[in-house]
Amino acid sequence: MLSMICIDKNKFNSLEDRKRISLINSLTGVKSANLISTQSKDKVTNLSFVSSVFHLGASPALFGFVIRPDSVPRDTLNNLREHPYLTVNHVNTNIIENAHQTSARYKAVESEFDKCKLTEEYINDHPAPFLKESKIKFAAKMIREINIEENGTHIIICELLAIHLPEECLAEDFTIDITIAKSVGVSGLDQYINLESLGRVSYAKPDKIVKWFT
Repeated sequence: MLSMICIDKNKFNSLEDRKRISLINSLTGVKSANLISTQSKDKVTNLSFVSSVFHLGASPALFGFVIRPDSVPRDTLNNLREHPYLTVNHVNTNIIENAHQTSARYKAVESEFDKCKLTEEYINDHPAPFLKESKIKFAAKMIREINIEENGTHIIICELLAIHLPEECLAEDFTIDITIAKSVGVSGLDQYINLESLGRVSYAKPDKIVKWFT
């Protein structure tokens, strides 16, 4: 039996910075692990590890993600302000170490593709490169930046332009099975999670019992 403890506001605010960050960052559980690719006006490409990509709606197809405060240089944010096209690339089990290395603070004139031994891939004239090693990836354009006054972060709202994925990952009803592509999740700052499908359940209705199906 697990032993329960309580860490209240006073306790977690009194922790040293690194411990508090690790605690709060891991609290929300498994998040998607993605590399966001952008390009500067000087054609320098950038890869940024982002675990905050979230769905906003299907009609129109929109998603968003969070960028930390720009009190220090944020190449992804600067690039999008100058050149609003980007790609989002799932991290898979084959590239975890290389993907994690992109979170190091490289200079703006250095490309994480080169520094982290990852491969640029241009598809269908989209201005920002895709990550060749990624199996599930999508092209997008930033349409709005929202500044969060409470902590200085930025929410980036994007329009989905194109999706590239293995045909085997797409079910008949067009649900994507990310486990086939070996996409991974991340908890906290550095714990990677190997995802396994438990199956799918039926659409919930008040007068019907939820059932598992294949």
